Amino acid sequence: MKEAEIRRLLAANLLCALSIVLTAVVPSFFLEGFTVLGTHLTWLCVCSVCVGTLNVILHLVLKPNQSSKRSSFAQKISRFLKCCIYFFMSCILFHAIIVLYGAPLIESVTETFLFAVLLSTFTALQCLCILGPNIQAWIRVFSKNGAMSIWESSLQITTVCSILGAWFGAFPIPLDWDRPWQVWPISCSLGATFGYVAGLIIAPLWIHWNRKQLTYKSR
Repeated sequence: MKEAEIRRLLAANLLCALSIVLTAVVPSFFLEGFTVLGTHLTWLCVCSVCVGTLNVILHLVLKPNQSSKRSSFAQKISRFLKCCIYFFMSCILFHAIIVLYGAPLIESVTETFLFAVLLSTFTALQCLCILGPNIQAWIRVFSKNGAMSIWESSLQITTVCSILGAWFGAFPIPLDWDRPWQVWPISCSLGATFGYVAGLIIAPLWIHWNRKQLTYKSR
């Protein structure tokens, strides 16, 4: 396993983590009264757009899953449209799952959907960037020993950390502490964000420490 590839992964992940920090700071210079807690819905939109855009740019620049086959322009357009449809479907699916786990069905629909978009950005969008609209590849990667590159291993870690972070973030909501961050979906979205950032940092470190045991084979 090449150290240069691990360094590229680390640099890309640190840029994504930095972008999240900047989404909490930079908008306050342009939007009056902007805060992560006070204007949480605005922050959800800003964070989703910035992280999603950066992930797409990094994918285009680094090309972690570059194929030897050349695609025609029509194939690229078709792939792009499929990715858009898959991302929207993932947002709807996450929204439904969140409601099934206890989120308000009718009230706070906007809050729930924007949280679903954020969670999709941390998980499904990364899958689309690295694996494309290939459900079989998604199933392979998230099966045991299914990763075929360090990028796919990082995808596994960041996705799991994001979902676990969102799940743990729901625990404080029913408590009677009356804190501002207990309002739906602040604690869940912050939990998902902290989980995603933790995954971005943990992934390259874990891969580096276990690089001698990791053997990726083409299938």
